Amino acid sequence: MTELASASRPKRREFRNINAFTDLTTYRLPPAGIVSILHRISGLVMFLLMPFIIWMFDTSISSEISFARFAAAFNIGIGFVPGWFIKLVALALIWSYLHHFIAGLRHLWMDVSHAAVTKEFGRTSAIATLALSIILTIALGLKLFGAY
Repeated sequence: MTELASASRPKRREFRNINAFTDLTTYRLPPAGIVSILHRISGLVMFLLMPFIIWMFDTSISSEISFARFAAAFNIGIGFVPGWFIKLVALALIWSYLHHFIAGLRHLWMDVSHAAVTKEFGRTSAIATLALSIILTIALGLKLFGAY
């Protein structure tokens, strides 16, 4: 009986270790895997930019003069660092915070709701996480660079 049941099923794919030099270009990571990796990267970006965050917070609330210096840093820069580069670093910080926050909410939802732990929910919530973080980053980036 087991021979008949196993003979009618198609052979399952066999997964092996991935060789970084030969298989990495052809390996297709699912959306949930992409979100997981980007969640780790966004946490690392926020950790590495912590001195920049502390500097921005300190200069923005110290006094009116320091706030004016803070606002001018985004337009003319500081020392040899141009203002557009400071805006790009702030944009990276915006993306990392938004992505980390939305992916964290996704993980919390999957922890709380047992119905959310399915392959289909993982795929759709990962795509929603990616789309939301990119759309919100673009909207805030346009505001940062003065489009509106």
